[in-house]
Amino acid sequence: MATGIKDVAAVAGVSPATVSRVLAGKPVDPAMADRVLAAVKATGYRPNLAARRLRSRHTNTIGLVVADIRNPFFTAVSRAVESLAAARGLRVILCNTDEDPAREATYLEHLHEERVTGVILAPSRQRVATAERLNLDYPVVLIDRTVPEGTFDCVVLDNARMAEMLVEHLHAQGNLRIAGLFGADSSTGVERREGFLRAAQRLGLPAEALAIPHNADGAEAVITALLARPDRPDAIVASNGVMLLNVLRCLREAGLDVPADMALAGFDNNAWMEFVGGGLTVIEQPVDEIGRTAMTMLLDRLDHPEVPPRKVVLPGRLIARGSSVSPASAIAPASASSGTPAFPLSPAPGD
Repeated sequence: MATGIKDVAAVAGVSPATVSRVLAGKPVDPAMADRVLAAVKATGYRPNLAARRLRSRHTNTIGLVVADIRNPFFTAVSRAVESLAAARGLRVILCNTDEDPAREATYLEHLHEERVTGVILAPSRQRVATAERLNLDYPVVLIDRTVPEGTFDCVVLDNARMAEMLVEHLHAQGNLRIAGLFGADSSTGVERREGFLRAAQRLGLPAEALAIPHNADGAEAVITALLARPDRPDAIVASNGVMLLNVLRCLREAGLDVPADMALAGFDNNAWMEFVGGGLTVIEQPVDEIGRTAMTMLLDRLDHPEVPPRKVVLPGRLIARGSSVSPASAIAPASASSGTPAFPLSPAPGD
């Protein structure tokens, strides 16, 4: 398959400028235009319509498709994308899929109809599995979830390594039985689960990884059953901030304290997390950098459509707080010494 206008020009026996004129619908000798169109078909070249629209100012809109707008991670990334887009004179259309692949497909089609310049997409797990079959006429940069290299530009967290760090930290704090909770519909959850299990095996820990449904009722049912077991774990790793909040809600309903009865750690560093007991131990994601990098990659893709897809992997930061202390070594709930409640008193996001 051809990768640019020069390839089409060589097959048609014309100049690249002539190919550009034909593709733009400008007046060209009919016989020459026929040769160009035949060359386009023969080579499989697909004109980069989005780049042409940006140059001609036919549109100045970016699509941003996120998996769950209730998740503060996506809220923060969206803000970073919008800030940089506004500085470049671009508008942003925000779409929320709730991890529903059918809804995701509908949004991608609507964005096509809106003639967007490009799209930043946090794909569903199903979309990740079929990404190479996406046939879009605008450039796409993926965030948070990755696909086979060489398919799309993407910017992601080093998910597996960050999950390993949490297990290593919990083990160093004296926790010997650790359970991991990972999104059932998220490729990010799959990567974090792999890192979690890898670290547990290396450390010789009897770790358990559970798939958590996206809906709140399903998630709480799995967590409640885990806490009710006589052999419940010493510690829990939750793969995102929304899940951490669900775990805290279930712990409160079960009459359990953090860290006296259960050590807890997870991903995302939302503002409320430092006020839970002695604070929640988390992996802080570089949300601003993820959003800015994705937007920069999209703009670069518009300027250089023939450059091979790139993958940027960013590290997170472990923030160790009181919640990760082993229950066996916790003399009293962290809230008793800190004077703060063991659980946030404000309603959960999305309630």
